Amino acid sequence: MVFEMDSNIQLMLYLVPTLIGFFLVLPIGKILANPLSQRFPSIATERGRLFFGLILTGVAGFAVSIQTLWISSKVSEGGNFCASNTVFSCDDVIGNANYNVDPFFGLPWGGIGATAFCVFLYLAYSSSLEPNSEWVDNYLKLGTALTFGGFFVIALLISYEVEMEKICQYCTTAHIANVAAFVGFYRLMKLNDSGEWNQDS
Repeated sequence: MVFEMDSNIQLMLYLVPTLIGFFLVLPIGKILANPLSQRFPSIATERGRLFFGLILTGVAGFAVSIQTLWISSKVSEGGNFCASNTVFSCDDVIGNANYNVDPFFGLPWGGIGATAFCVFLYLAYSSSLEPNSEWVDNYLKLGTALTFGGFFVIALLISYEVEMEKICQYCTTAHIANVAAFVGFYRLMKLNDSGEWNQDS
């Protein structure tokens, strides 16, 4: 017997860490970080908390992008994953042959998203390991620029959803992860510029 998890429950596996990471990179993230700092000393500092939240959203964004790529393959083979008669139907959005690939190279959006989040994770994780290296400033600026560029892709994909009158829950989670990653990179960049990079709290 094959166990199949409900698509909405599976969505929570991506959405919950994305939202936690998003919360951590916001200024009010200290509220969540302070009680956990005893158990996880790395998030006791502003820099540590921002890196942790950024990396968490990067992992969640990568995972949900891979999921959308898998959904696209499943739908193209005639299967279904989260088809619905309501406005929420990732199958209708991801399975739409007119919109499920980028308009320039014909690459699936899920693959583009997974690649982008891999780059974000590389920039964030390597910077967190060697935070005082000379190249960290450039990595944070590059991460900020790339995630900001993702807003244009998000706007395009949302315009597709508006045209189809359907919303892809998994795509929206990836969009939230990109926004969270932008906030994380931007705030780390500003922290690095402020001279408070190595503060203990």
